This record gives sequence, structure tokens and C-alpha cells, in this order.
Amino acid sequence: MKTTEKPTDIIRLLAATAILYAFSTIGALEPAGAQPARGLSCGRLWYQRNAIYARAGHCFNTERGRATFGEGCFSPYGRLSGAESRQVQRIQRLERMNGC
Repeated sequence: MKTTEKPTDIIRLLAATAILYAFSTIGALEPAGAQPARGLSCGRLWYQRNAIYARAGHCFNTERGRATFGEGCFSPYGRLSGAESRQVQRIQRLERMNGC
């Protein structure tokens, strides 16, 4: 496990945090009634879900995860808070609704 971060890793992490904050502020990750999450592709949902883990220091094992979020990981190594865990569960629910 690498614990050093490159400037590009930090930029990706900050961008992911900003995106997640924006979506959580406007409630874009919540389905409107029984409507599927229109406009949120499987790729976008994957990114949002994994950005939560990246912000929590998750060590990505897949090529896609490492390419997107970098190879650096840090404490708490992907351990999520209750709020983060609920956000991941909402995203996973949307992924299922969209057939991802």
C-alpha cells in the first residue's frame, strides 16, 4: 500500500469531494418518488459511489479504481461514517434501479 499522494491524486480527491458535496446539497442522488435517476449514468453513479470510498482513503484494487482515484490510500482505509454508508446505499439502490 502506498501512503504517499501525488498532486494529481489530491486534485482528484478534492474534485470528488466537491462533486459529492454539490450532489448532497441539492439532493440529486435521491430518487424523485418512483422515478429512476434520470440523467445519472451507470458510470456517473459508479464514480459518485467510489468517490465516497476514495475520500475515506480506500485502497482501490481494480485498474479502473486506481486509474480514476489513484493508488494512494490513507487512514481510515475506506471505513465509512454512518452518513457516508447511507449515501453509498442510496447510490447502490439507484444503480439497481437503473440496471447498472
